[in-house]
Order: sequence, then C-alpha cells, then structure tokens
Amino acid sequence: MKKASSTLLGECVSEFIGTGLLIFFGVGCVAALVLTGADFGQWEISIVWGFGVAIAIYCTAGVSGAHINPAVTIALAAFHGFDKSKVVPYIISQMLGAFASAALVYSLYSNLFVEFELANNMVRSSPEALSTAGIFSTYAHPALSFTGAMAVEFVITAVLMFGILALGDENNGAARGPMNPLLIGILIAVIGGSLGPLTGFAMNPARDFGPKLFAYLAGWDYALTGARDIPYFIVPIVAPILGACFGGWLYPKAIAPYLPQAGHGCTIPNQCDDDELAETETREVNA
Repeated sequence: MKKASSTLLGECVSEFIGTGLLIFFGVGCVAALVLTGADFGQWEISIVWGFGVAIAIYCTAGVSGAHINPAVTIALAAFHGFDKSKVVPYIISQMLGAFASAALVYSLYSNLFVEFELANNMVRSSPEALSTAGIFSTYAHPALSFTGAMAVEFVITAVLMFGILALGDENNGAARGPMNPLLIGILIAVIGGSLGPLTGFAMNPARDFGPKLFAYLAGWDYALTGARDIPYFIVPIVAPILGACFGGWLYPKAIAPYLPQAGHGCTIPNQCDDDELAETETREVNA
C-alpha cells in the first residue's frame, strides 16, 4: 500500500476519527445503561470510557498524536511546542467527530429513545428530558453549583493533563511504549470512578459540546443550558481548557526538572544493570 505523506488534512481526519471513536464507545455505553436498564455502575461506565480513549489513541496516534481533546491541543500548543497553526483545525475536527458520532449512536438507538420516552411519559423538550440528554453529554450533580462544577472540571482535567505528560515522559520511569494509550485510558477510568458522579467527568470540550449540540438540534431544548440560569455548556468548555493548561504548565515545573536525563543514572529502582548502578552509586558518593 502506498503511504501518503503526513499532511494537516490527514491529521484532521485522524482527530475526527479518534474523537468519534471515543464518543461511539462512551455515549453508546451510557445509552445502553439508560435505555435498556443495563446493569452498569459508575466504575463500569468509567472503564468503558477509558478503554474507548485507549482504542482511539491506538488507532490514530501515529498520524495526529491522538489529542482527541481541544483542551489537550491548547495546552500542548501553549506549553509544549505543538504547532499553533494547527490548533483551530484540530479543534474543529474534534468537534465534528464528536457531533457525528453522537448522531450515529442516536440513529442506532433511535427506536429505544422513542420507546423510553413513551414509557416514561417524557416530552423531549422538557427539563425532565435531561435524563436522556445526559446520554450524550455531561451535567453536574444537582447539589453542585456552577462554580463548584467549574472547580471539579478544572481539577480533574489538570490531573488528566499532568498524568498524560508523566506517562509520555521517557525519562520518568520505565519506557511505556505501546502500553501508554492503555495507561491513559486507565487514568481516565480512575478519574471517572472517583469523581465522575460530580460532573460526569467531561474533561474534554469536544466530548461534551459536540454531542450536547447534537442533542439540542435533535429536540432536547434544555440540552445546552442544563435547565440552569447560567448555561451549563460553558463549564465543560472553559474549565477543562484552563485545567489542561494548568496541568501542562505544572508538570515541566514540578516534576520534569528533577528527573534523570536519559542515559544519566538509573530512573527505575532495581532495574538498572550492575555497571549503570555502580556508576550511579559512585556519582552519589562523590557528590
């Protein structure tokens, strides 16, 4: 097969597909939970989302780096040298991928949506229909204020970005190579399992706004506002971007400067060869 040269178009297609895969698995899982009464708990949902991210990264990382998240793209451009001219095309591709995938999941489950609404006397344009709008995107726990939701999304996205950089840093522990996407997926699952009930662990403006916009256009009148005075769609856009930028700034300040450089000292306890270990110990004694 003739290999095409890497172009911005190819990278955008990759981001479209990667974000679409993420939504396909994640939203599909939530649709199964709500519409069929599947026996899923918070951990099961979080694990499906995490594995969905891992699969998306495996499929697309070789082309675009598998950002599949505008917050990650912006943070990498701001603090880690990603080409700023690609930021807008990447984000547009991610949003379109999420929107298209939400539409696909809806089309596959469309009959079940209708049956669920009829069985529960639910009018899609009413605030009560947020229970099904939540299949597509995230909404905060009713006890959480707008500011509280912003804080949660800021913190968990900062942790996500910090973790992504740590896992991808070859100087920080053992080289993870092909395991890296899986570990990022596990990181997302752990975040979802621990703090997901608060805001739905969006951490990704495309993951939330693309499907949220689709739901609004498909008849869920309160999908964008979340039936709140301040439109809720703002939270999963602004807070993840700020959080990712904070995590992207913090890692090279707090961890990276103190790591041994590649080839200079043992970075993993009990996994150095004898010569390297002896050299490391000699330097420590001389110091």
